[in-house]
Amino acid sequence: MQRNNTWVIAAVFVALGASGCAKSSSFDNAPAENTTASVKTVNGVDQVTLSPEGARRLGVRTGSIGTAGGQKVIPYAAVLYAADGSTFTFVSPKPRVYHEARIVVERIDGNRAILRRGPAAGTSVVTVGSAELIGTEHGVEQD
Repeated sequence: MQRNNTWVIAAVFVALGASGCAKSSSFDNAPAENTTASVKTVNGVDQVTLSPEGARRLGVRTGSIGTAGGQKVIPYAAVLYAADGSTFTFVSPKPRVYHEARIVVERIDGNRAILRRGPAAGTSVVTVGSAELIGTEHGVEQD
């Protein structure tokens, strides 16, 4: 997803008290040399990498994309909505590394989202901590 989009969740995150801008984030009173998160662009995709301390502080939790009836299924908690109504999720290709991935939700079934399109089955998706990752990715830092 492009950086210039206005994200609904990012707006909520800002409204709840986050402020500041940075490409790297350190949380609480961590020393400046102990950066807890960094963002870099890899193959045109912004990727958030958390240090072990950053991961502990943010409390990011993941689930995985499964299948049911031949369709991809993710926990509904992993579904994020952009301001334009499109959907995405954060995937984790390796521990403490996250990036946005577009998904197309066919329907919601309780606490599951049935996907029309999305990453491969077995891919790790963020179920807790997405707002913090959006804030980190788009330059919003906690006070």
